[in-house]
Amino acid sequence: MTELTYPGGKVRLYVEAALAGGARVAPDEGQAHYLLHVMRAKEGDKISLFNGRDGEWLAHVAEVKKRACTFVCKHRLAPQTDVPDLWLCFAPIKKTPADYMVQKATELGVSALQPVLTRRTIVTRVNLDRMRTNAIEAAEQSGRMTVPEIREPVTLEKLLRDWPAARRILFCDEAGEAPPIAEALREGGPGSWAIVTGPEGGFDPAERALIRAHPAAIPVTLGRRILRADTAALAALAVWQSLKGDW
Repeated sequence: MTELTYPGGKVRLYVEAALAGGARVAPDEGQAHYLLHVMRAKEGDKISLFNGRDGEWLAHVAEVKKRACTFVCKHRLAPQTDVPDLWLCFAPIKKTPADYMVQKATELGVSALQPVLTRRTIVTRVNLDRMRTNAIEAAEQSGRMTVPEIREPVTLEKLLRDWPAARRILFCDEAGEAPPIAEALREGGPGSWAIVTGPEGGFDPAERALIRAHPAAIPVTLGRRILRADTAALAALAVWQSLKGDW
């Protein structure tokens, strides 16, 4: 049997079905097209499967049709692991930077992606299916065994009103006095966190005051340079992972 690979490594697929020894799994239409017509998969070829619950499994292609195929799980390659409990709450941005941010945030290990509508948000229609597709592809390629939760957009006011008491808010506030992000994180304790970043034009003064007044909020600065919205989110994620996460 041949293991399916591409230049970046082995082919991994995220599936919804339960995974266990001997389980038969059918990929969706898009996955089947990719395997059969891009990767040229044949009966007997090996592939890795994960579903976010049952670990990672080695499977082989058991049946091939013109537009469909079936896998059979052989044995588990690795037990289920999870990412740190970290949310990214971000104002939606334009399509290409948004795709990049979702992919890289998934690679960086966020557990949930929460679009937040603010007064200066330019993009108000969020394509959740596109977000999920980007997140799944990033999880498959990065080796993580889960896909981040993709949430419906909410207004900033609703987000803060319904905020869970035990979760800290790392507020990336570039418009006001705040300690450097690394300094704030070294002083902050363990537990559940969320990173909150604003739109391309930044939060307006009333929104900044609202976030700062929240008991869970810890305002921080990302340095002296002005960062794009997607850059700020990924930079904050990288610092959090290095000081509080699983790096």
